[in-house]
Amino acid sequence: MQADTIYAPATAIGGAIALIRVSGPLCPNIARAMLDRDVTQTPRMFRFVRVMDGEKVLDDGMACFLPGPGTYTGENMLELSCHGGSRTVARLLERLSAADARPAEPGEFTKRAFLNGKMDLSEAEAVMDVVSAQAEESLKAALEQLHGKLSKRIYGIEELLIDSLSAIDAAVDYPDEVEEDVSATLPESLDRAQGEIDALIAEGRQGRALREGVYVALVGRPNVGKSSLLNALLGADRAIVTDLPGTTRDTLDEETSFFGVPVRLVDTAGIRESGDLVEQIGIDRARAALDRADVAVLLLDGTQTLTEEDQRLLALTAGKNRLVLRSKGDLLQARDDFGELSVSAKTGEGLDELKRRIVALSGAREGAAITNERHIKALENARAALLHARTAHELTLIATDVRDALHHLGAITGRDVDADLIDRIFSRFCVGK
Repeated sequence: MQADTIYAPATAIGGAIALIRVSGPLCPNIARAMLDRDVTQTPRMFRFVRVMDGEKVLDDGMACFLPGPGTYTGENMLELSCHGGSRTVARLLERLSAADARPAEPGEFTKRAFLNGKMDLSEAEAVMDVVSAQAEESLKAALEQLHGKLSKRIYGIEELLIDSLSAIDAAVDYPDEVEEDVSATLPESLDRAQGEIDALIAEGRQGRALREGVYVALVGRPNVGKSSLLNALLGADRAIVTDLPGTTRDTLDEETSFFGVPVRLVDTAGIRESGDLVEQIGIDRARAALDRADVAVLLLDGTQTLTEEDQRLLALTAGKNRLVLRSKGDLLQARDDFGELSVSAKTGEGLDELKRRIVALSGAREGAAITNERHIKALENARAALLHARTAHELTLIATDVRDALHHLGAITGRDVDADLIDRIFSRFCVGK
């Protein structure tokens, strides 16, 4: 349990209703001092109250006292539902401060939940993913992690490795009796653990798109319809469209979702040789967006034969995760002898199929247990430790590598993690969560 008591608004200030959360040992005293009725006598029930400052009424609202450890943070908690005006909320927060509570740091409620054993670190991180999810599949993946899907699989791998360590310890202590049997069975146990890690890493590379979004770069020479396609995919006029080549001078990023998968669309400047300094800067940024892209969508003008610039772009994107499109498919003179798909920003032809293909190429995987880059890195480190164990010729050295793998797995669940990392993780949370 933490020694001090914290508070924070859990809702945006300025709406009709605001929710203020309080957590810590002083919650019963604060409730009795601030409210005109003792809600600690009826725990876990919202009661109508007046919030008081001595004889002065600060607000009417609802209050609920939640005794620990059966709470979100594992501590005593008090929730105040009050009017949401900024001045009203400010008065209540000032009153809480006068009652010896302090403002919560970002993510401190969830940090306390982790430190008090209410959730492991991977589940705690999923809380912020749930809050920030922008697409249906992202939310689904975050909720599954919050409910322990990843944790269960990590614990299963840890159990395999702990059993292996126990066997190694027995072989070291009783070499004549069990060393031969352990040496024969140990490789299979380590193989199983590594297989589970490999499966999670593969899922992570596919599931990361659900958390971070699929980065899609729309590229092509000037005036092939990139900006029109961006607007059509967004269903809104976000990019300026003219008949003049070179209208787009910089990258334009917009967020959307395709079939529940978050997508970040990037409209780029037309890539060509240019003596215009400003346009060249835009072209350089277009190349940088292409290098970063999970999926490159190359547009070719469907009404014209391929130009030298088109050929250069086909070569430039050949090694990429790429879709080649024929734009302006609504025009009568549109060609159909190149590209993988014909699209029309004007009529919507081919747009749904384009969205499906982008999602398929991204590798975004529904139901992936792991989506967090930090977790993927920890798994890769654990895998490296197990691979190193294969090169060891003594059981004590193998045991060292297995313990190293357990250390990296523990960094995911928080079983083996330093305080600085914990602070960095929760500093990215919003206040009140």
